[in-house]
Amino acid sequence: MLNKEIISVTIPSLHLDDTVSRAQELMTDFHVAHLPVVVEEKLIGLISEDSLLNATDDEIPISRLQNELSPIVVHAGTHFIEAVQLVNEFNLTVIPVVNKESEYLGAIAANDLLKEMGKLVGANDPGGIIVLEIEKVSFSFSEISKLVETNDAQITQLNTYYDAASSAFFITLKINKLEISDIIATFQRYEYKVKYYFGEELYENELRNNYDHLMNYLSI
Repeated sequence: MLNKEIISVTIPSLHLDDTVSRAQELMTDFHVAHLPVVVEEKLIGLISEDSLLNATDDEIPISRLQNELSPIVVHAGTHFIEAVQLVNEFNLTVIPVVNKESEYLGAIAANDLLKEMGKLVGANDPGGIIVLEIEKVSFSFSEISKLVETNDAQITQLNTYYDAASSAFFITLKINKLEISDIIATFQRYEYKVKYYFGEELYENELRNNYDHLMNYLSI
C-alpha cells in the first residue's frame, strides 16, 4: 500500500493567515494534534498543538509561528511503512503527503496507518499466534515453516524483531488455525524457546468437553 492510497479526505489544512484559535478549533473538531500548513498547493510545514498552546495570543496568524513548523513529510509513491516509521518517531497524529514536485496532496491520519498495519500483520485474520525467541544467527524460515506444516498448518504472517538492549531475536508467527498446542509441542521438542502463544488450545477444549460430560452425568 502506497502513501497516496491512504490519504484521508477529511483532514483539513491551514493557511498562513489562519489564526491560532482557528487552528486549535480544527484540531479539536478532527481529533488531531497536528495539521499541515499549505500555501498555493505547496506544503509549508506541520504545526503542532503544543506550538499553538505556546503562542502568546490566540488571534495571531499562523505566519507568526513559521519557525515552529515541522518539515516532516512522506512522498506519495513510497510504501506506507515510511509514514508509520515517522509517525512513531515523532509522535505525530497526522503526516503530510507530497508528490515529486513537493506539491501537497493531503495527509494521512495515524489511526489510518494503524488500520493498515493491522491488515499487514493479519490482525483480523483468524488463527493462533506464536512468539519464538532464538539466536539471530539461528533463524531459518524454511525450518520453522517445515515444523509448522508437519502439524497440518501454515504460517500466514511472519514478523521478526531484534531487541538490541537484550540481544534477543523474536519471531512472531500467525498460524492459520486456533488449536496450536501440537505446534507448540513440536517447537519445544526441537528446543525452540516459545516466549508466548495465543490460541484456542486443544487440551483446553478437551478439558472443557470432559467437564461438560461430567456435569451432564451428575445432573441425570
